[in-house]
Amino acid sequence: MKDNITYMPNPVTQFDRPSGTAEMSIIVISYNTRDMTLECLASIYEQTRTPFEVIVVDNASSDGSAEAIAEQFPDVHLIAETTNHGFAPAHNIAIRHCTSPWILLLNPDTIVLDGALDNLLDFAKRTPDAKIWGGRTLFADGSLNTTSCWRKMSLWTVFCRVTGLTGIFSRSPIFNAEEYAGWARDSEAHVDIVTGCLFLLQRETWDMLGGFDPTFTMYGEEADLCMRARTQLHARPMITPKAEIIHYGGASEKVPADRIIRVIRAKAELIQRHFSPWTRKVGLWLFRLFPLSRTIANKLAGALTGREDLKENGRIWEKVWKRRAEWQNGFPNK
Repeated sequence: MKDNITYMPNPVTQFDRPSGTAEMSIIVISYNTRDMTLECLASIYEQTRTPFEVIVVDNASSDGSAEAIAEQFPDVHLIAETTNHGFAPAHNIAIRHCTSPWILLLNPDTIVLDGALDNLLDFAKRTPDAKIWGGRTLFADGSLNTTSCWRKMSLWTVFCRVTGLTGIFSRSPIFNAEEYAGWARDSEAHVDIVTGCLFLLQRETWDMLGGFDPTFTMYGEEADLCMRARTQLHARPMITPKAEIIHYGGASEKVPADRIIRVIRAKAELIQRHFSPWTRKVGLWLFRLFPLSRTIANKLAGALTGREDLKENGRIWEKVWKRRAEWQNGFPNK
């Protein structure tokens, strides 16, 4: 057994670590992304000059991730779990081991570029009222990955998505408002939601908000945290183009229908929690029609064009629609 691995029993118990000299605690949650996680960790060490510590929670990977991390990165504090807790609960485990005043959440399927984490911390110190900070994400080919930030959902954005206007006018900031369409993320700006792939905040802020709500096992947790921060702490999250990373995205999700269900279940939960009382019922009713509209649109397009990919998309969305009892009200047993 490697010295830097902590094998955690279930349930997880909290313990304290001595205070260190790190200014920033970097948390990475790993699940069957061995090679990507190793590449991510290497980029952290190569590109970061700020004193930092790395805490990796491995969610019971079966691909040798924990052993490889322990072998190649002995300075990492590795917590090898025997259960896959999901994204949000794993962060709440990791935070117990952090010793620094700044917390940086980083996905394992990312590559840090050009001092991005140093630049992000400098940006945060310069804009303290934001309270939550993110950067600019790219695909592996260097093209823009717009998923570093989002606008919060509204009745309008739900309507546009259900009716297909978002897809038809994907570059329109009016019809694709949730994605901040038309903005290349090439300027500093306030945003509603910073994505968890690159997410910086102070430990004090995390503690005041109680961290991620463990109800959100995967997807939606950062949106919920950002919206609670806006309401409770008057936060105004921001991103900067000077903190740039590669984000591959979806590396640990292999089943399309299952992945879609996880995403839309989280979105239904966000509607339940963060829409105003007079928009909540209408918003949820509209949102429940989204998989049905995607099923019809893809099947029709596939029949007209003969394209097999559209036909397959129609079949996937039909599975999601048939399984609507799993997602239509958000998370069960809240």
